[in-house]
Amino acid sequence: MRLQCPHCGERDQSEFAYLGDATVTRPDPGAGQDAYFDYVYIRDNPAGVHRERWFHGQGCRSWLDVTRNTRTHEILSVEPARQASSSEAMR
Repeated sequence: MRLQCPHCGERDQSEFAYLGDATVTRPDPGAGQDAYFDYVYIRDNPAGVHRERWFHGQGCRSWLDVTRNTRTHEILSVEPARQASSSEAMR
């Protein structure tokens, strides 16, 4: 699988580290233990299009949000994580 880094161009996935689900948000500081337990340990395992967080450790060291089809491994989009988070806040 190859990822199109917005800073470095197309690179092999071996340059990146998969960091998990990009749609999970940290609970508020006042949330109880159950909310934090779910945040840390409970994850869905979706089949199909999913947004993931990746880190380009062997390149520009950027955090990226990758939209990928988990069934076919087709990469639909790659964008800097900051950009993805700010565009979601506008929705």
